[in-house]
Amino acid sequence: MAGFPITRRAALAGGASSLILPRFAIAQADNRPSITIAVQKVSNTNTLDVLREQSNVGERVFFSSLWEGLIGRNWLGQLETVAGLATEWRRIDDRTVELKLRKGVKFHNGDEMTAEDVAFSFGRERMFGDTKPVKGETIRADFSIGGGRASKDLPPEVPAVARRNWPALLGIEIVDKHTVRFVNGTPDITLEGRISRYGSEIMNRRAFEEAKTYSEWATKPVTTGPYRVAEYRPDVSLLLEAHDEYWGGRPPLKSIRFVEVPETAARIAGLLSGQYQFACDIPPDQIAQIEQNKAFEVQGGTILNHRLTVFDKNHPQLANPLVRRAMTHAIDRQAIVDSLWAGRTVVPKGLQWPYYGEMFIEDWSVPAFDLKLAKDLVKQSGYKGDSIPYRLLNNYYTNQVPTAQILVEMWKEAGLNIDIQMKENWQQVLERTPTRAVRDWSNSAPFNDPVSSMVSQHGPNGQQQQIGEWTNEELNRLAVELETSMDKARRKQAFRRMLEIAEREDPAYTVLHQNATFTAKPKALAWKASPAFAMDFRAENWGGRS
Repeated sequence: MAGFPITRRAALAGGASSLILPRFAIAQADNRPSITIAVQKVSNTNTLDVLREQSNVGERVFFSSLWEGLIGRNWLGQLETVAGLATEWRRIDDRTVELKLRKGVKFHNGDEMTAEDVAFSFGRERMFGDTKPVKGETIRADFSIGGGRASKDLPPEVPAVARRNWPALLGIEIVDKHTVRFVNGTPDITLEGRISRYGSEIMNRRAFEEAKTYSEWATKPVTTGPYRVAEYRPDVSLLLEAHDEYWGGRPPLKSIRFVEVPETAARIAGLLSGQYQFACDIPPDQIAQIEQNKAFEVQGGTILNHRLTVFDKNHPQLANPLVRRAMTHAIDRQAIVDSLWAGRTVVPKGLQWPYYGEMFIEDWSVPAFDLKLAKDLVKQSGYKGDSIPYRLLNNYYTNQVPTAQILVEMWKEAGLNIDIQMKENWQQVLERTPTRAVRDWSNSAPFNDPVSSMVSQHGPNGQQQQIGEWTNEELNRLAVELETSMDKARRKQAFRRMLEIAEREDPAYTVLHQNATFTAKPKALAWKASPAFAMDFRAENWGGRS
């Protein structure tokens, strides 16, 4: 099969003008509540595009309010896959998955979702640009966080992320109006997982084509979720309003406003005063203070996300893997968990999660805290005490600054001179200059296979390699094997070896602890937190006041 997409048909006609008056009439009599949520950040890229805003904060505002995929996740359960915009799916062969689309799904502009929209969502114009399906070749991308696009050209990070998620996708075959087939260029045991992952959501073709620029579309994407974008003010707020033709039933809220409140104390004060109904990213040491007021509670816990310290092996002081290994062994991770997280999270078994099932490496562990070994490695490396820059954001991650301060002291004990450099945004953190050496990051597992994390984030088209921060030839060969082999035993062996390389021999990163997220709210609001950054405000998760 040649060409991309594999099957192309004319866009189906559709219009929203006939729906304006009825919607206006509904709004006149709408007595549903509206809520305000205090977050530390709405979007790092000042867009609402799932392929550009690949972040923890993006997950919070996107799912399940705005963007939806063909295969969904149970946000109120254990994040297992569930039917979404597709009602069923089946394997045709090792390279092909067929899905039946849900009928009667309406986009925010009134158009019906069809196979044409699905094919366009995974096409060149919206997702892949001029990139080609590859096996183990890195797509270079300079990530320009912030800023808009004055044309319909995709920002370079969009096709870079798309090929990270879908390295060998040939295209979407349209079988009929409500049936599509994903056709891959190589065998892939994880195709269903890729379809369910963050970044594989469906958008309206007509809205994209009618937008004058990428920026115009990316700040108000037309999707299928229960809420649609009413107003987005970058760096300030995002207002979502109910999409009453939602296939899953009438949304229970009239509107949801996410407001940026960077300081934790201000988020808590606004919650207690009634200014906000929810306050996100609450540090564990503040939970008791909030719950002293019997009218409030804090929900949350560990999620499928790990906090990492990441290394740029091109920096002169980090080129020697012995220095990076020393940094990994100098960290007392349990002390960080106990002191900053009040024991509310754990030190995991490296960059993996038990929900990998049979692919989980049970006998693996993070590098042991061994100060003597760390000092010996520093001595062996020939390190002379030169400064190693550590680029840091002001608590983008919960407890980010105090964690960094503890790490610097631990590294100092091992004989390493780490210099914190505060930055304002991710563009400054990722900028490729001689001072890029150490930074913070977090990695998620969008589906239950190591391809979703180890390969997607550290393999040939992971962010580290795309921005020129780290690479390893053997790991890249194994990444291709992990992505294309159907032999489960061989895949597990390859994954183990990748952990050995990335965490022990030639450290790309070191895992600090499993991430956790905590959200404060009035007890009177009957709502349940997801085991994720995502916040679910569909009808089944909103009981109003109990």
